[in-house]
Amino acid sequence: MPSTANRTNRSAAGQGTGFGAILIRDLLIAFRHRGEMANPLIFFVMVGTLIPLAVGPDPDRLSQLAAGIIWVMALLASLLSIDGLFHSDFEDGSLEQLLVCPKPLWLLVLAKILAHWLVTGLPLTLFSPVLGLMLSLPAKGYGTLVLGLALGTAALSLIGAIGAALTVAIRKGGLLLSLIVMPLYMPVLIFGASSVQQAVQGVSASGTLAILGALLAFSLLLAPFASAGALKVGFNG
Repeated sequence: MPSTANRTNRSAAGQGTGFGAILIRDLLIAFRHRGEMANPLIFFVMVGTLIPLAVGPDPDRLSQLAAGIIWVMALLASLLSIDGLFHSDFEDGSLEQLLVCPKPLWLLVLAKILAHWLVTGLPLTLFSPVLGLMLSLPAKGYGTLVLGLALGTAALSLIGAIGAALTVAIRKGGLLLSLIVMPLYMPVLIFGASSVQQAVQGVSASGTLAILGALLAFSLLLAPFASAGALKVGFNG
């Protein structure tokens, strides 16, 4: 019995080490390429500053559109960066090493998804109140906006990973990736924007946020395994 327990502990520690190693590696690579890491946030900010020029500076009109605008920009910014989730590893041969690694591939994929969210989704979430202020978002909506984006951007990273894995071996597969993941992004966008609108109107957004949480949980259960399977098929194909 003690030997079995020790082997189990060593196995769990080894899996945790593999997860942490991939997470740290991807974060270090992202910080070494700060320009690429900043692209989604720059896009998020630039479009946010251009919207008032297009629709007019009227605060009442901007406040009505703010929730939808911020969520659409967050979705597009996430989509802008998801193509590189596995592609750089495919090009330099690192993906082959991940596929033959004795650690569970789904766990390594989950580490890469978490790294993507930390360098893309989390900055978008933290910066969203500033953009909300620029778009005259009512004060009631800020808390719901941040919480909803934290849940929603994590779900977007998980869902996008499936499309990125399916198109990893396709040269210039960005358009195909968009066609695959965009329909799957729509529920997150709809419920995310609706939660902010409900909060602004003084209606409890807990139900809508719960749906976002359920979407995140479902994506967390499905996406790492689906992405791992798609990587094996795409690489071998």
